[in-house]
Amino acid sequence: MKHGNISVFVPHNGCPHQCSFCNQRSITGVSFQPTPQDVHDAVKTALSSKKAYDREIAFFGGSFTAIDRDYMVSLLEAASGYVKSGQVSGIRLSTRPDAVDDEVLGILKKYGVTSIELGAQSLCDEVLKANLRGHTARDVEEASRLIKERGFSLGLQMMTGLYKSTPERDVYTAERIIELHPDTVRIYPTVTMKGTMLASLYESGEYRPMELSESVDLCALLLKMFSRNNIEVIRLGLHYSDELVRDMLFDNYHPAFRELCENKLMLERFLQLRSGMGKLCGGYCTVYVHPSCVSKFTGQRRSNSNRLIQDYGIYVKTVADVTVAPFDMKIELAGGAPADYLGSKEEKK
Repeated sequence: MKHGNISVFVPHNGCPHQCSFCNQRSITGVSFQPTPQDVHDAVKTALSSKKAYDREIAFFGGSFTAIDRDYMVSLLEAASGYVKSGQVSGIRLSTRPDAVDDEVLGILKKYGVTSIELGAQSLCDEVLKANLRGHTARDVEEASRLIKERGFSLGLQMMTGLYKSTPERDVYTAERIIELHPDTVRIYPTVTMKGTMLASLYESGEYRPMELSESVDLCALLLKMFSRNNIEVIRLGLHYSDELVRDMLFDNYHPAFRELCENKLMLERFLQLRSGMGKLCGGYCTVYVHPSCVSKFTGQRRSNSNRLIQDYGIYVKTVADVTVAPFDMKIELAGGAPADYLGSKEEKK
């Protein structure tokens, strides 16, 4: 059964800091504070769908456990009835690492919260300080320990390309996150938004955002690292909103960012296997991939297929095969030049 979030955004409410990158209205497209009735309305709308989903109510967008306690409890009370009735499987929320303690975890457990995501962003103290996060890497570690000890599912969120960070520091953060054994991870490449500290640093030349291609290279590596350690990456890249595209200063955002990273991983896997079969350049072959990975292997607008022709002289026919594991492949070499291998106009040229 597919999983789906019934998302309720609590934008910036409860956050005691203005982080360097934060312009939440532009990022989420939401600026109002939800009421308990908004929770009921969102759930009823979702439940009216006849599609079979494993649904969680998800409070995102702010620092949920740092908001006014009575307001927090009112939202939880509105949500908890749906957990008790079995209409939803649980409640998921995001919060700050320094807004987690035994008392608040007891409240969350009482109202049926099942998953807690921490906005870690980085596990390098210098990066956290430079971006005005207001917490330390130790806070992330301690909050993660408490969450797991109390039986909640732990999610950790990290950002790449922050001010004072480097690809090496982002890899270090991923390594530290792996050591904390979260159930899920979200990876958000930094987007420089108007009205933020990063915007001022960018305009002064002190901060250089990562180019899209650099970000894809880095995040594809992080995706591979988490996958190898059986940690599910449930989000890679920011959700699209008109406000985000309107207010970003540096064009390194892509609405299908995860697909770009997965395309890169599939191409790397092909080149690795193909080079082990003899000379890398030239020839025709059939590649068998899981049905869910056909478009991931061929690439957006057949970018991978076309690159293999242009850079390596390799012509590929892609075949869906349910016996192949996702993100893996089988390769069969061919001798001639069947028409099947010349699928697109670009290839035929």
